[in-house]
Amino acid sequence: MENEEKINFLEKVKIFTNENKKIFISATILISLVFASTKYYDYYQESQNEIVSEKFIQAGIYLSLNEKDKSKDIYEEIILNKNKFYSLLALNEIIDNELEKNEEEILRLFKIIEDINVENEQKDLVKLKKALFLIKISKDKEGKKLLNEIISESSVWKDTAAEILK
Repeated sequence: MENEEKINFLEKVKIFTNENKKIFISATILISLVFASTKYYDYYQESQNEIVSEKFIQAGIYLSLNEKDKSKDIYEEIILNKNKFYSLLALNEIIDNELEKNEEEILRLFKIIEDINVENEQKDLVKLKKALFLIKISKDKEGKKLLNEIISESSVWKDTAAEILK
């Protein structure tokens, strides 16, 4: 009796498999495509990060050779690529080395970086840097507003923002 049940079960599975062969093949192909796409996307992201990091290094070399215009152009290109890591570093280099004199252009670059999808801690860091820049260029009211936003959000940068406001 047990053998008959096993045979019946196996026959039912075989019939079910034959009837739904197209569905199984389609599902297998779909799963394979999703897996391959994910792997390709990871590879693409990694290669993009390598390209941006090489550009960042190249811009640093131009800066050390006192070729500030070339350096600034590369840093701006990095910012426009909206790389989560290197864009903020590029803006820091532009500000720290005074590669851009136009304050409105720097604020435009800040806006580009603010639109990058990053964690809240990093967004607050960008706000903090922007607030410091605004205070530096005598836009105290706007800078203090950003610092107060950081404090009210209970950010990890809260203490730093409060210290600056003192």
